[in-house]
Amino acid sequence: MDTISSSGCRFVVLISGRGSNMQAIVNAVHEGGLAAQVCAVVSNKVDAAGLAWARDQGIPTVAVPHRDYSSREAFDAALADAIDAWQPHYVLLAGFMRVLTPVFVERYSGRLINIHPSILPAFPGLHTHQQALAGGVQWHGCTVHFVTPVLDHGPILAQGLVPVLAEDTPDDLAARLLQVEHRLYADVVRWLAEGRVALDAMQRVQVRGVDSRAFVLTPRGVASAQEL
Repeated sequence: MDTISSSGCRFVVLISGRGSNMQAIVNAVHEGGLAAQVCAVVSNKVDAAGLAWARDQGIPTVAVPHRDYSSREAFDAALADAIDAWQPHYVLLAGFMRVLTPVFVERYSGRLINIHPSILPAFPGLHTHQQALAGGVQWHGCTVHFVTPVLDHGPILAQGLVPVLAEDTPDDLAARLLQVEHRLYADVVRWLAEGRVALDAMQRVQVRGVDSRAFVLTPRGVASAQEL
């Protein structure tokens, strides 16, 4: 992979469904005037709704159906080949519902980023909204993080919070949180495109020029801690 040059930062986005976070990423690149490009959207499902949306925006799409492969390792090798054809600086998981092998994760070490719908390290894995309601927490959230071989673990780029209301269902909570997810990923993409992100000696994320990477849903919309 080449270092980021004046030609801009290259992203490949992985999705499994409608790709609402992928859409937020694409919009952040276009509307933010970033020196960046979403050069491809890749899915493990041929019929993922997000692929049609990406094609409508003129973005190349690739389907690598996981059911066509006899093992996780074989699928991940084919997925990596599809990604590497675009020579991205970063690979962004945006609702990609496959557990990736350690070999794949190590291949993109420091370049593979995920969004998880909880305030990590709380509620790793699936069904995070149900977990939050069952636990009686009063705040729920999401985390954008670098991916490591440990599931839903890795250096944290940004986190966002939403209140949990008494009558919430998992669907209510998911819908409320989605607003925050879109803001987080858009800001993280901007930081990456502008070359602001680095890891310190303790493998903690540092973002040049950003004092807080915490976000919260307010009655006026999503705000960073710096904006409150």
